[in-house]
Amino acid sequence: MTPDRFFSLMLLLESREAVTTQDLASALGVSLRTVTRDLNWLRDAGFPLTTQRGRLGGVTLLPGTGLDLTRLTPGERENLSLTGLDEKQRADLDAGESQRALAKITATSASRTEGLLPLTEVVHVDSRAWRQPRADGPTPAALIGPVRRGRQLRIEYTSSRRHDSREFVVDPYGLLAKAGTWYLVADNARVPRMYRLERIATWSELDRPRNTRKSQTLDSVVAALLEQWEHDHAIAVNATIDASQAERVQRIFGQQVLWVDQDNCDADDQITIYFTSLEDVRALLPFGNSITVHSPPEARDRLHDLATELANHYTATSMS
Repeated sequence: MTPDRFFSLMLLLESREAVTTQDLASALGVSLRTVTRDLNWLRDAGFPLTTQRGRLGGVTLLPGTGLDLTRLTPGERENLSLTGLDEKQRADLDAGESQRALAKITATSASRTEGLLPLTEVVHVDSRAWRQPRADGPTPAALIGPVRRGRQLRIEYTSSRRHDSREFVVDPYGLLAKAGTWYLVADNARVPRMYRLERIATWSELDRPRNTRKSQTLDSVVAALLEQWEHDHAIAVNATIDASQAERVQRIFGQQVLWVDQDNCDADDQITIYFTSLEDVRALLPFGNSITVHSPPEARDRLHDLATELANHYTATSMS
């Protein structure tokens, strides 16, 4: 279990009377198998967890045995309730309260740290991928104030399909941190949209309250947008991978890969790779027979055709 997931899991257990493993998996973005392993790890480490079955049951951490949240202010508690953010994302969102809260929770006696430099001075965390360009546009910290005040925003936005920018007046629901990228989630003429912050050239807060759809929340709008995006943009290729190629697959496809066991990418197992279009499956050709595609049938057929074309090309070349 990673330190970030440990901390997020402890916060979830500390802040709720009982939480199901399904809710924990959804909040942490991991599989049920991974959550079960994490809970067993906590039990083995001595944390007293109880499990109650039934409709109103769930996993409970005995009071007073987890993280000490009693010293936190309401603002610090609220900031830490945003589980799943990494160090960079907390900094993007203005990590002042997070840092103060973490300092209070992790405070130790002077005798144990006497003569030692603070960890914050000798450890630097940068969660950005290598060669990732610095994002332009407003920071999440700049937008969080107007969003929390519930005001309309006027934005100048450049979409991925257009080279020119357009101006919109939007009704924001909030901010979304997805796969290392920040989005403004808002209604545009009563239609939900996601706007990448790095593509917002300019923005201004209007002196008018937002006019969002009353039946919708940030969570419900995000869920609908992500479901629609996955339906419109992705073909899910289910395959088996040879263990020797696991690291290479992860390096090349990154977040396009979904592992059955997210904590063990070294075992032969079923994986799902998401491609934007069917033609993109050609990226699997360099792996040869170390990846076996099982479905969908059109992906298998396209790989067969591509491999045949490649074989015919080199057969013709050797005969000439």
